[in-house]
Amino acid sequence: MSDKESYELLGFDNVLLPVGDLAAAVGFYERAGFSVGFRFDEGGVAQLRVGGETPGLLLRVEDGLGQRPPAWPALRVWLEVPDARMAARELAAAGIALLDEPSSVATGWTVEVADPWGNVIGFTDYSKRPELARRV
Repeated sequence: MSDKESYELLGFDNVLLPVGDLAAAVGFYERAGFSVGFRFDEGGVAQLRVGGETPGLLLRVEDGLGQRPPAWPALRVWLEVPDARMAARELAAAGIALLDEPSSVATGWTVEVADPWGNVIGFTDYSKRPELARRV
């Protein structure tokens, strides 16, 4: 350690996702199972809860952002769920297109969806490694 003061990473605050239309984005994420923590339409932001944690996904309107995937690789945010295959069935039943069928990974299963602006949200479980899960 040096003589200089250093900062400490304490945890996540919010993950910001750019969207083109706040009402449409909130509707999409509510269909995907998220609940709204707060919404400030005048400021073009809404915060979505993720579990019992205070940080969440912050939707932020960006002027000129159309409803199509961006020309660059999309940010991927993965969230832990108890059962990713069940999440896939429920997302599909809510009219949300899966990017692919659920995939087996080293720790369990995962599935991804994209919002109308190309932000990718993954849902993953720890069914193969339950000792790593948030709850057993």
